[in-house]
This record gives sequence, C-alpha cells and structure tokens, in this order.
Amino acid sequence: MHALEKLSQSINRWIEPLLFGLGFSMAVIVAVQVFFRYVLNHSLFWSEELARYLLVWLTFLGASVAYRRKVHPGIDVVFARMPASIQRIFAILVHLLSIALFGVMIFFGVKFSYFVRLQISPALYLPKWIIFSIIPISGLILLVHGLAFLFSELKGVGRDS
Repeated sequence: MHALEKLSQSINRWIEPLLFGLGFSMAVIVAVQVFFRYVLNHSLFWSEELARYLLVWLTFLGASVAYRRKVHPGIDVVFARMPASIQRIFAILVHLLSIALFGVMIFFGVKFSYFVRLQISPALYLPKWIIFSIIPISGLILLVHGLAFLFSELKGVGRDS
C-alpha cells in the first residue's frame, strides 16, 4: 500500500465519526427547535441557520466518504459489458476527469471563500468564509482520494478494493 492510499484511508477514518457528530448535532438542533417553537411557543432564532450550515458540511464531507467507499451513484451498464482492458482505460480517464473537477472545486472554492470573507451570517454572526471553506476542504479531500484511486489503477491493484 502506497503513502497516498494510507493518507486517503486515514482522512476517511477521521471524517466518518465527524459525519456522525454533524448529523447527530443537526438532528438534535432541529428537534429542540421544533419543541421550542410548538411546545414552548418560542423560536430559537439561530437554530435553522446552524442546521442549514451543518447540512452543507455534512453533504460535502459525506460526498468524500461516499467517493472513498465507492458507493456514490453511478450507471455502469455499458461499462460492465466492456472488455477488462477497455474498462481500465475508461477507469483511468474517469479518475483523471474527477481529479480535474476536484481541482476546479479547490480553486473556485478558495476564490469564493475569499470573496465572502467580510460577510457575517445573520443569526450566528459567523464569518461566511468559515462556512464556505468546506468547498475547497472537501475538494482537497476528494483530490487525495482520487489520486489514490488513480495510482492504484495505474499500478493495476485490484478494482473495487
């Protein structure tokens, strides 16, 4: 196993419990908000905004875990019917295109985070660059996973590992 594969696995081991924490926190915040609004007739003004931001982080980090585990949605009817040599060529091409997309995510994510650096969220008073920094962060994580997959494919290490 090469260093990039170990890094990819290590990153994923840290993100999976973080996803649980984000999801659980979001569920608790929404449940508390519903209780306060409908039972106590008092709205928690910050809860909806926080739940929304947690969902954004959950989505981007969840996409990286799905990609790492190879459980992201895909249609492989044509791919499965191709000869193994052609499958390998297309797999390498898909990894290269994915890596290019992750590079775009990183570049424009950093650019956008910088653009909103002076904006503050209305309820939580958080700098928006913190909220939107998940775009380049997840792009970087996805890039590490994509490079690990590409190198494994180029080495000929088993597919669907």
